[in-house]
Amino acid sequence: MDYVYIALLALAGFLIGGAYTLWKSMKLIAILLLFGAVLAGAGAVAWWISTT
Repeated sequence: MDYVYIALLALAGFLIGGAYTLWKSMKLIAILLLFGAVLAGAGAVAWWISTT
């Protein structure tokens, strides 16, 4: 079974947590982390759809 989409979802969650933590002190970095989380989440969904 292919676990790439699970790893991408975990990465997205990690990035969202980092963005939440940094939001009050460094908004630009937090926005970049959110953008990365969106990309990782979209990649996970695309990967999951392509394997089913």
